[in-house]
Amino acid sequence: METIVAAPPQTRRQQVAAGARDSLAAGLGMYPIGIAFGLLVIQAGLPWWIAPALSIFGFAGSLELLMISMITVATPLATIALTTFLVNFRHVFYAFTFPLHVVRNPVARFYSMYALIDEAFAVTAGRPRAWTSWRLLAMQLAFQSYWVGGGLTGVALAQLIPFRIQGLEFALCALFITLTLDACRSRKELPSLLLAGLSFSAAIVLVPDSALFAGLIGFVVLLVARWALTRTREAAA
Repeated sequence: METIVAAPPQTRRQQVAAGARDSLAAGLGMYPIGIAFGLLVIQAGLPWWIAPALSIFGFAGSLELLMISMITVATPLATIALTTFLVNFRHVFYAFTFPLHVVRNPVARFYSMYALIDEAFAVTAGRPRAWTSWRLLAMQLAFQSYWVGGGLTGVALAQLIPFRIQGLEFALCALFITLTLDACRSRKELPSLLLAGLSFSAAIVLVPDSALFAGLIGFVVLLVARWALTRTREAAA
């Protein structure tokens, strides 16, 4: 009878290195988008320190890009607060499966909650059982480093570019498409992708003025229905 030998536990350094490696694929996409963000800050006529300030104190890539345009046109604070809530509302559902339970230290747990971005969730969703506290935190810190570093690089490059670059605000869409495809490599996740497409298509037709928010709500309802149906089938099996 063959004896199965358990793998030796990883050292702290190995866990940190694993977290950095986990961040590399999506991080290589985040860095150039961070550059676009830094360029947008300068092109909007804002001071350079807005880029690192938003990236450190309000770490949320899609929202930061949106904030630039809202700050530029002096959007009321109430509108900014509502927009922030709607854009980041998806993070509530991320928390259901994000491996936050492996982080025991209160300060580290607070940082992990704060740094729960789309890229971090996508990576953990693809490796649901591989996480330790040091590996998870190293991955999230690496993601923020890519983003802050990219923003500072963009700010520096903006000083050298004498003309305005159009369309930078859409750079984040490419990364989201990549993350979606990466998370849906297996047939198990294909229904979620189809439900997302169905929700947004229906929202575009029914409520085009609020398609994004309506599509998100519809997608959540369909996901809950799928989960309930799956649990019912499992109980009956």
